Amino acid sequence: MSVPGNHVHTITMPLRWGDMDAYGHANNTAYFRFFEEARIVWLASLQLGGPDEPTGPVIIKTSATFLKELNHPATVEVKTYADKAGNTSLDTYHLLTDADTGAVYAEGFAKIVWFDRATRSSARLPDTLRALAAG
Repeated sequence: MSVPGNHVHTITMPLRWGDMDAYGHANNTAYFRFFEEARIVWLASLQLGGPDEPTGPVIIKTSATFLKELNHPATVEVKTYADKAGNTSLDTYHLLTDADTGAVYAEGFAKIVWFDRATRSSARLPDTLRALAAG
């Protein structure tokens, strides 16, 4: 699998029993929660966008491509990639794999816009994120 951008972070998480649906596999929303957790942990590791900060990330577009059925029990690894940076935005990609076998379950995308919480409008993307971007 080829995901665009620079690899910037990896996190490992368990698939919870409650993430399963009536069909016996991970509900599609679980994938988005894995991607969200990976982004939040990555940004926190950079000390950016915390809830008490004046600016932070909002997602304006997200998508997932489901490649392989994910069943409980499982431990997943989510790799995050930073791709194109704009004045106020950053394209990020995620690769969701089995932490033990490396099997690829899904690919994800999220366009992050940096957001000023006081003015409720976009803000300049932090230089730290701009430096990590691929293009």
